[in-house]
Amino acid sequence: MVAQLETPTANSSLSLPYPIEGLVQVFTSSHRNFFTSVMGQALRIAGQGTPVLIVQFLKGGINQGQDKPIQLGQNLDWLRCDLPRCIDTPHLDEAENQALQNLWLHTQQVVYEDKYSLVVLDELSLAVHFGLISESDVLAFLAKRPPHVDIIFTGTEIPQSILDVADQITEIRRSHRP
Repeated sequence: MVAQLETPTANSSLSLPYPIEGLVQVFTSSHRNFFTSVMGQALRIAGQGTPVLIVQFLKGGINQGQDKPIQLGQNLDWLRCDLPRCIDTPHLDEAENQALQNLWLHTQQVVYEDKYSLVVLDELSLAVHFGLISESDVLAFLAKRPPHVDIIFTGTEIPQSILDVADQITEIRRSHRP
């Protein structure tokens, strides 16, 4: 006999006697090889039935954009900017800048619509550092998000204002063994 498992529904509400407040987490490092640990956390949470969104703001090259999310399982959507290349400079042409702004607007919209419980903003802080997205817009977004939504920032250049509102800051450092 095979047991039937009940599939959890996205955004199912729990009856708790207290509200659950979402966290702002920051994962930062001077080198760029820590996304795997954040991805593992996102996959684990999505596997438990929680809707997760990963947005890679400076990664391109695969003709994706917000209209074509990659879906990993039922609960994890992964977006990259609709760019022909990865961004490593603050100098963008008009089409590249428009693609980045469209992705940022889309990200804000789906968060405000409460579609996801965890949102990973990969390298958004570097877009802020490059002056491509306003730091004040990011702070306003954090203040306006639904209160239970967890946000994870990743990147090498996290503005102090974001660090100041973060609930958890994880700095990954290399250690060398002889």
